Amino acid sequence: MVAVASTLVTAGGATHAQTALNPLAKPQANPLTNPTLSPGTAFLFGLEAKFAQDTATGGGKAFASWFADDAVTLGTGKAAVIGKTAIAAGANWDPAKYQLTWTPEGGQLSTNGDMGFTWGHYEGTSKDKNGNPVKSTGRYMTIWKKLPDGSWKVALDSSNDEPAAAGDCCKLP
Repeated sequence: MVAVASTLVTAGGATHAQTALNPLAKPQANPLTNPTLSPGTAFLFGLEAKFAQDTATGGGKAFASWFADDAVTLGTGKAAVIGKTAIAAGANWDPAKYQLTWTPEGGQLSTNGDMGFTWGHYEGTSKDKNGNPVKSTGRYMTIWKKLPDGSWKVALDSSNDEPAAAGDCCKLP
């Protein structure tokens, strides 16, 4: 890994930031990709594991049970779904016919411990009418909040399907 080093340089009475690649400099730690999880991130990953397990066994009904009453979901090319009741109405899949799995890759808990976020990769698998496997994959971000009773619920769940082909990512319209 090559680290970026920044120094201040004075030239003609003005101070300028100078950035250079320095292969010997110590890399800066990124809290979102650091393999050592903080206790807060480990806690959020634990919530994600319970959420994923409930969803794997209980399908859409179990998935929706993890959302706060005022939660929002955002999906690729879809209108926002607002409120637990509306989320539950759209999340009515049978786990025998559709499986949604995900893996958190990063996250952070707020300093006062009442909110946090996780992000990662998801995969949905089912079969088409001919019995052939159908798979969708993408990235997600979940915002968690602690309720007054001490329980944790999803406040916002956002997902974005991966591009259809390599190189399609991030093109401007």
